[in-house]
Amino acid sequence: MSLIDLITGNAGNQVATDAENKFGISKNQVIALLAVAAPLVISYLRKKSQENSSEADALNNALDKDHDGSILNNPSQAVERQAEGNSILSHIFGGEKANVENQLSQNTGISMDKIGPILAMLAPIIMGYIGKEKQSNGVTSSGGLGDLLGGILGNAQNQAQSQPSNPLNDILGSVLGGGSNGQSAGNPLNDILGSVLGGGSQANSSGNPLTDILGSVLGGGQQNQQQGGLGGLLGGILGGK
Repeated sequence: MSLIDLITGNAGNQVATDAENKFGISKNQVIALLAVAAPLVISYLRKKSQENSSEADALNNALDKDHDGSILNNPSQAVERQAEGNSILSHIFGGEKANVENQLSQNTGISMDKIGPILAMLAPIIMGYIGKEKQSNGVTSSGGLGDLLGGILGNAQNQAQSQPSNPLNDILGSVLGGGSNGQSAGNPLNDILGSVLGGGSQANSSGNPLTDILGSVLGGGQQNQQQGGLGGLLGGILGGK
């Protein structure tokens, strides 16, 4: 299963429907949030696992113990696992968690009182997906996690490039609004994944693709990156201070 299949398939649609029913927001807003949050979480975990062997070991153990992918067969579990999801996000973002939520709230239109709980619903789904891919690819040790996570992102980007008319792009365009580059390319999902992986002139110009995650879609373009925005915020989190 590709990352795009996760977002647009049964798991993504079910958790989006559950969030819509619980919080009274648009299902498309939740799907767009998942499309942003999934590559963000995966890219962060990839960086941590590549730079710190103890973090890689901890992630490997967590995936084996708590995230075997079974939640994808029953995505409604996500409602019951919000507390766990919140802990996952706190570990990933640390003291910047509230700032990340604020940026995502502004760009998806999901209010601050709902963005945290909804992200907490999505986190176990994302981790379950990683765990399932770990099993499917026969990764048995922490040493292979960096390549696994990079492969997930790379495969999703290839799929986004080959399927520019994917309905997910319409959802992202309508919910996120897109930067000017995203609108001209007509493929906001590819902009998201390209920024994560360092693709595109904007990411390359910064010298650190992690500082440009979602930059072209959420707030649009280099001017936003220079002024801070989500790209600058995530650069501080991911690039280390």
